[in-house]
Amino acid sequence: MAQTPQIQPADRPAAAAAPLMGIGLIVLACLSFSVLDATAKYLSTSVPTLQIVWLRFVSHVILSLVLFQVWKKPSLLKTDRWPLQIVRAFCLLGTTFFNFLAVRYLQLAETMAIMFAGPFVITALAGPLLGEWAGPRRWAAIIVGFIGVLVVTRPGLGGLHWAAVYSVAAMIFYALYALLTRRLTATDGSAGMLIISGIVAAVATAPMGLSVWQTPPDLWTWVLLFATGAFGGGGHFLFIMAHRIAPAPVLAPFIYIQIVWMITLGFLIFGDVPTLTTVLGAAIVVGSGLYILYRERVKGI
Repeated sequence: MAQTPQIQPADRPAAAAAPLMGIGLIVLACLSFSVLDATAKYLSTSVPTLQIVWLRFVSHVILSLVLFQVWKKPSLLKTDRWPLQIVRAFCLLGTTFFNFLAVRYLQLAETMAIMFAGPFVITALAGPLLGEWAGPRRWAAIIVGFIGVLVVTRPGLGGLHWAAVYSVAAMIFYALYALLTRRLTATDGSAGMLIISGIVAAVATAPMGLSVWQTPPDLWTWVLLFATGAFGGGGHFLFIMAHRIAPAPVLAPFIYIQIVWMITLGFLIFGDVPTLTTVLGAAIVVGSGLYILYRERVKGI
């Protein structure tokens, strides 16, 4: 494995700015994902979930191809790591599919609270997959965060809706997607990663999406269906760029800001008021995630 180059004094300001820029990009990505989830939940009352998932990736591909003018630059799609690209694409598909199923039944704040376990899975797996090992303090924060997720889901206590299992599946796929994104950014271009993941997911979901096809009832529904590609594709492009310039454990805790937007959108659009246990569990998870961030800033652990 190649050694990490030493940062010279003149390079230190740029090196210090990179994580901050990555954090800004991940915050914007999470805003896009929040709007995507709210749109999917709104559409689920009139359009089958599988159709929403398929059109989300179809519009993602169309917009990406036009934006990057791939017909002029076919080299954008060149990669020597097709197996990882395909696995990453299916992780993105799994995240989208299970999350869209979850928001059909759960409040946006509930799905987001469960997704908060993602950073802890990322931190736990970053060592064996990326060589970014967690120390005892970070492991303690991971355990506390998991307790917070249990407060939200209340397994065996008749608490959260059974559909919470969809959010758990989405969270696991999200963690794997984030780790593979970080790994692939070392060799592959951002535009190619965005387009390849969209094409693979669109092709994979085409039979299911077409099998349940229902013609959207009005123009507004059509607009929202294709807007999912803009929100999803745009968010994932920002996500890729963020992981290109900052380590996964540094970025992972910042999905927590998404809970603010999820609660706000859930209340404004659907009239959802989060339960006390959802707020309490989310607060525990956020607190443990912020501790990870604090340790990253003070000293690697």
